[in-house]
Amino acid sequence: SVLLTGQSGTGKEVAARSLHMLSDRADKLVVPINCGAIPADMIESELFGHLKGAFTGASRSREGLMLHADGGTMFLDEVGELPLPLQTKLLRVLEDRRVRPVGSEREVPFDARFIFATNADLAKRVEAGTFRADLYFRINVIQIHLPPLREREDDVLELADMFMRDMTQQLGMPAVPIDDRAQTALLRYDWPGNIRELRNLIERTIMHSSLG
Repeated sequence: SVLLTGQSGTGKEVAARSLHMLSDRADKLVVPINCGAIPADMIESELFGHLKGAFTGASRSREGLMLHADGGTMFLDEVGELPLPLQTKLLRVLEDRRVRPVGSEREVPFDARFIFATNADLAKRVEAGTFRADLYFRINVIQIHLPPLREREDDVLELADMFMRDMTQQLGMPAVPIDDRAQTALLRYDWPGNIRELRNLIERTIMHSSLG
């Protein structure tokens, strides 16, 4: 397992997909889920699946994302947002590599690599009692920290140039040159939104350029 840490917008999902593509599972799926974007009463079904009639609204059985990732990589983004009861179930899954769909008495084996990401300090959450210590040590096998963009000055202009080329190519436009004055401004800014903010800035620049 790999735990990716860093502020929001530093490229944790890009890093997760790169790890997947460099692995021997590259020909299989990488299945992402943002644990903080799904209501607490739905995330168990999303991860483990459910049987028809397991709860109100379950009109048919559904395979969970973990079984969908069988043979490939399961990417749990913002893992620190998982509710404590689900943390217990996730720990069991990681230990046994078996999932029990909601409403089922049968566990289903599967084989997936797990990559986790968080912008939270999980060690502090363990101290506060909001994240299980045993789960933290289980997922923190290899930790890779992605520093904020302001600490990666060499990346700023290279990323800006890449975004400029990719976006203008998609729109069938000539690339907009980033002149010396603009480069200086990019390097002086501290990028609180990190790479995501830089990408959005380049996109706005291209839109304004296309409008004359």
